[in-house]
Amino acid sequence: MKSLPPKILLVKLSSLGDVLHNLPIVWDIRARLPDAQIDWVVEEAYVHLLQPLLSRGNFKGIDRIIPFSLRRWKKSLFSLTSWRQFFSFKKELQKVTYDVVIETQGLLKSAFVCALAKKTSDAVVAGLANATEYSGYEPLARLFYNQSVQVPFQCHAVDRSRYVLCSALNWPLINRDERAQFYPSSYVDAVLHQSPSNFKSPYILFFHSTAREAKRWSNENWIYLGNELAGQGYQVILPWGNASEKVVSNELASKIKGAMVPKPFSVQEAFLIVGNAALVVGVDTGLTHLAAVMNKPTIEIYCDSPRWKTEGYWSNHIRNVGDIQDPPSGAVVLAAATELLQ
Repeated sequence: MKSLPPKILLVKLSSLGDVLHNLPIVWDIRARLPDAQIDWVVEEAYVHLLQPLLSRGNFKGIDRIIPFSLRRWKKSLFSLTSWRQFFSFKKELQKVTYDVVIETQGLLKSAFVCALAKKTSDAVVAGLANATEYSGYEPLARLFYNQSVQVPFQCHAVDRSRYVLCSALNWPLINRDERAQFYPSSYVDAVLHQSPSNFKSPYILFFHSTAREAKRWSNENWIYLGNELAGQGYQVILPWGNASEKVVSNELASKIKGAMVPKPFSVQEAFLIVGNAALVVGVDTGLTHLAAVMNKPTIEIYCDSPRWKTEGYWSNHIRNVGDIQDPPSGAVVLAAATELLQ
């Protein structure tokens, strides 16, 4: 008797860059198991990152996106509304009985989702057996797996997900000979047929902000680069995500000719804004990685995080410069920008 296609649950809750770097395993599964059911549990803030990969028409990608609202629930832990929403999430999650659960985050909150999922008696629950350098990891999460997967101590985020996937499904390791895919080209092309309002074309995005101060590139370098590119006819756009980042954006804009500080925008709007940029220059942060996975001309600047961990290696439209404790000079980034803008 022919076995039924497996039902597979992916658990990658956050953050923006981590979710993006987990996308290739959806394509990897579809290439080998075209009829499998693929569901994904993700923090509600990042649902928009997965929507372009939803199965529709002749395209097979993710069948079900299951939003998880832990960040919001934790803020009102004793609220009846929070608990009602949690049990609603649990009910939605348990509508399907899974054959395989793949957890690529290595955190207790993700492992907790694995425990909640409804599984067949012989289901594989696979997750990380060890930490990778400079990544968060909670060893107790291993208690929730029946297959703990050893990965190299220095392992790119995309490769790490592929290690867990291939172990879970008993496949040979998928290496970089098989190009990592992220979004359907039809989706990216559709984004390019829209234009964000209030932006002068051609424009260049500077993602100067990041959660950790040490990962920032110096203001002097941003100002130098901005004025050089403004002199070539580009408008520099300086996005921000909170009040302190807005202060920096305004300071940089005051010293870069014709630069603009936009209104805050959502993850959903970011696709349009990034997709229509002539170039994206950014530090090691989620929106920079969004540009890279959309195969936009992108310069990823590394100042205090290792380049091997998240660098865009899948496209000749990406330049990775700098490294941990070795930020690039303004001249190096300008040369990369000049090359990509030709």
